[in-house]
Amino acid sequence: MLLSETNRSRATFTLWGFSVSPELQVPLFLIFLAIYIVTVVGNLGMIVIIKINPKLHIPTYFFLSHLSFVDFCYSSTVAPKAMVNLMVEDRTILFVGYVVQFFFFCTFVVTESFLLAVMAYDCFVAICNPLLYTVVMSQKLCAMLVVGSYAWGLACSLILTCSVPKLSFWGFNTINHFFCEFSSLLSLSCSDTSLSQMLLFIFATFNEVSTLFIILLSYVLFTVTILKMCSASGRCKAFSTCASHLTTISIFHGTILFLCCVPNSKNSRHTVQVASVFYTVVIPMLNPLIYSLRNKDVKDSVSKILNTKVFSY
Repeated sequence: MLLSETNRSRATFTLWGFSVSPELQVPLFLIFLAIYIVTVVGNLGMIVIIKINPKLHIPTYFFLSHLSFVDFCYSSTVAPKAMVNLMVEDRTILFVGYVVQFFFFCTFVVTESFLLAVMAYDCFVAICNPLLYTVVMSQKLCAMLVVGSYAWGLACSLILTCSVPKLSFWGFNTINHFFCEFSSLLSLSCSDTSLSQMLLFIFATFNEVSTLFIILLSYVLFTVTILKMCSASGRCKAFSTCASHLTTISIFHGTILFLCCVPNSKNSRHTVQVASVFYTVVIPMLNPLIYSLRNKDVKDSVSKILNTKVFSY
């Protein structure tokens, strides 16, 4: 067995998380539990509603169903472990467990960022080319865009994860975070991490810049088209169509950009943790609420389901 493999097998990791404030652990557990329940019910409910309502079998809701699935998956990757660590004293995690959680978290977060870019393109086509919408956004293209988002998320995660076996760890390692973050793992390595840091920087920069470019370009063209409309009611209806998606991407990318701007220091760790909670736990809960509260078709579907259940009794 190689020395690095021996070191990893003996190394232990502790997710310190919010344990610095013992009096807050039970309230935080209850808050996390409530948020997670709403996340599961909201996202799985959105998928079911889209599946059973023929009116929602269009590209926009096809992308939304996959967004809900990804939100459910990456919240489920982080939230349960974070809740367990709030209630137990032993917060250790095996090296393999750390890497596995990071792998799934990275896969779903990258996939979500590209799905949001795909949905921005979908909004652009729906507003700028309404007569050709069904032709341009064909079933084949929609499937390719979704599969491509998943594939790229998986590729990024695999490449970063495959760089970890080259690192060495030794002894007891404390991580001041509530989930398995890649940069925290690199900071604990006793070997050269330059390759892993370079890969992380390249992928993080490319993913954020490319998705934001697609989103901004789509909305610039979208806005130009709307401003050319003669009818004020038409402009309001067009803006209303994409309001939910604009709210979602503003929250998601705004939080990520905020995290990028926070200085890497001990004093900023609390700020980083709070912001991380927001985009790993809170945002997956908000997305189905945003789309359901602002979408007439979804609200009508929910009302029909509830009325059916009420009258069945």
